[in-house]
Order: sequence, then C-alpha cells, then structure tokens
Amino acid sequence: MSPFAPTVTLNNGQKMPILGLGTWLSREGEAVETVKAAIDAGYRHIDTAYLYGNEKEVGQAIREKITEGVIKREDIFVTTKLWNGFHDPENVEEAFNRSLANLNIDYIDLYLMHTPMSYKFVAWEPENPDAASVPEFTEVDYVDTWRAMEKLLNGGKVRSIGVSNFNSEQIGRIVKEYTVKPVTNQVECNPGLNQRKLIEFCKNLDITITAYSPLGRPNYYEKDPKNTPKPALDDVRVAEIAKKYGKTPGQIILRYLVDIGTIPVPKSANEQRLRQNIDIFDFKLTEAEIKVMDGFNNGKRTVPFALCASHKFYPFNSEY
Repeated sequence: MSPFAPTVTLNNGQKMPILGLGTWLSREGEAVETVKAAIDAGYRHIDTAYLYGNEKEVGQAIREKITEGVIKREDIFVTTKLWNGFHDPENVEEAFNRSLANLNIDYIDLYLMHTPMSYKFVAWEPENPDAASVPEFTEVDYVDTWRAMEKLLNGGKVRSIGVSNFNSEQIGRIVKEYTVKPVTNQVECNPGLNQRKLIEFCKNLDITITAYSPLGRPNYYEKDPKNTPKPALDDVRVAEIAKKYGKTPGQIILRYLVDIGTIPVPKSANEQRLRQNIDIFDFKLTEAEIKVMDGFNNGKRTVPFALCASHKFYPFNSEY
C-alpha cells in the first residue's frame, strides 16, 4: 500500500497533510503526469501557484484521478498563490477567481500571498519566472492585500488563507492588525537554512511553516556552484544516517524537516523519487541525529529574491 502523510490541524480547524508535492518548474506537458503519479504514490497535498503557469495541468490531473475513482475532491489538499503583480486590493478577487478557474476543482484549500512585495500590474498572464529583468515595484501594503484575501473566505471557494516568504515582523503585523490569522507561512527551509527561530516564532502564534526547496535545490548547485549554497544531500554525515535506516539522503532530510515541525513540499518528476519522498513516516530521527542535521545550518538562501532587495517590503533583511 502507498504511504500517506499524516495531517496537522491548522489554526482554523482544517487538516493539512504534513508533506506535499511542490510543482515549481513543472511546466506544460510535465505537470499532469507528475501530479497523477504523485496521487498514485499517496500524495494528498499539492502545491502550485499562479506564477508557475501550471494550475490548469494540476487541476486536470486531480480531476482525472477523481474520475478514475482514486480520490474524491475532499481527499486532496490544494494550495495556490496570489502573485506579486496582483496585490492591489481591487485585483485580489479576480486573481483568485482566475486561479480557481484554472484549477477547476470546485474550491481551493489554501490561498497564499506569494510574497509581501508588490509589483506593478502589467497583465493577467503569468510572468516568466526565469526572467532576469527587475520588475517595477509598487508600495501596496501587504496588510491591505491581506484584508482583501480575508474577504475571499466569505464566498466558500477557499478554506484557508496564509502567506509565503514573510519574516517574523511581517507575520506579527498581520496577526496584530487583522482578524484572520494566517494558517501557514511558506518559506525556504532546508538543512542549510533550517529556519529554527521562525518556526518557533510561528509555532507560538499557532501558525505552521511550510518548507519549499526542502532539499536545497541540488540542480541549481550543479549549474552554478559559486552562487548556490551546497546542499546537504551529498554529505557523508547524511549518508551515514541514511544507511542506518535503510533510507536515501533525501528521505533523511525530509524526515528532519518534519521532525523540527515543518511541512515540506519537495518537487520531483521522477516516479521513484516521488515514492521515496513520501516514504518517511516509518522512522524518526534521534535527538543526536537532529543535532547533526542542525549543524548544516548556515543561513544561506537558494531563493534570495535578489532582484527585489530594494523593495520596501523585502523580507530577508531581518534575522528571521
């Protein structure tokens, strides 16, 4: 039988599987088959975004698996995100409706503000995520955007709302000023950037941490080792722990992230790795092994949003 991830109860009572499939860079032609394979492997949590340009493919895969009788709609937890160019409160509802139409799955389980930074609205078409050009910034306050997101809950088409790439000060401001608390903050989190302080901060507010790039972007390191932090994936210390449990280094890293209280969303299009990534719930790391994994933390980001460093609401100048 395929393994299934346990769930965590969010601060609004909704349940979210504690491991999901990330779909960043799953482009047209790949995402449908990847999501279908993931569902067959036991995944019940799929993470996408308007920016990724694959919401239609993700939705198609889910609908096909519902038609096949593999899942029901209520069995699967789907996250998508409001892009930076749509932060103006007047654009939030339309942006959400476009994502919902793309997915075509009746409702969205979790809608995140992709970052606290706002860009000038250019068009509804998703931007090229690989573009190296600096976007034109605006100063739309993320708390005003959040207020517009709160209103989405009234329509019944979204179950939960949250944020992504927010620092502790920005989270604190949201919680202080508005009535609906984010259920999660999705941030880069891996052994090299273990986010321990942010995890603890959010835990005290009953906000979960979802971990993107949980394996440290090894493909980016291979292409550009000078500018990308070396991932822990190939380190002998991780290999030794993996050998003890009969697991892969990737499984050890994902188990570590679960053990320190995050919800990792690893991305893979390889069916074997898809199955491996979710097969981490039959063991648990010891305190000594977690300490070893903590030793990889260097605070370096693989996703620094460097082009946005001058934005008024750039989140990564704070300690956490």
